[in-house]
Amino acid sequence: MNAEIVARASPPVAAGDAVVTGLYREHRLALVRLAVLLVGDRESAEDIVQDVFSRLHGKSPDVLTLSYVRVCVLNASRSLLRRRAVAARALVRRRDEPVDSAETIALLGESRQEMLTALGRLPRRQREVLVLRYYLDLSDADIAQATRLRQSTVRSTASRALERLERELGGGA
Repeated sequence: MNAEIVARASPPVAAGDAVVTGLYREHRLALVRLAVLLVGDRESAEDIVQDVFSRLHGKSPDVLTLSYVRVCVLNASRSLLRRRAVAARALVRRRDEPVDSAETIALLGESRQEMLTALGRLPRRQREVLVLRYYLDLSDADIAQATRLRQSTVRSTASRALERLERELGGGA
């Protein structure tokens, strides 16, 4: 009898919420890593992923796929980068100091920091294509779907991005 009362008192977990929970348990760390590569710091990346998952609760289980969640993380990263760019432009008007904090630079290894800095200087689309291709190992078709680009545009964007990274890193890319 007590089990019946408890079952009636607590609302059943929606099917979509169960899918979100499963996706979170299985893919949170990989999604945080993806966001780190896009935005450049772990704290922001964790916030992005947490925010994406909190907004997914209540969604239909039909749309809750890993690809959908990746696109959500990608879009949330874009939004953060836009906000940062606006803030950086306002800061540059006031002073000509670098935007990265000394703590962030100290935490990252020198070569890793050099690569992240070079990635950060790439245009947004080039950075996204490289991260999706080389970090998530997605095919050109999957990248095209996630970024809403043609496959030929994905290939040419990746090629240009790699050439630019090679120039900036002195052939060590």
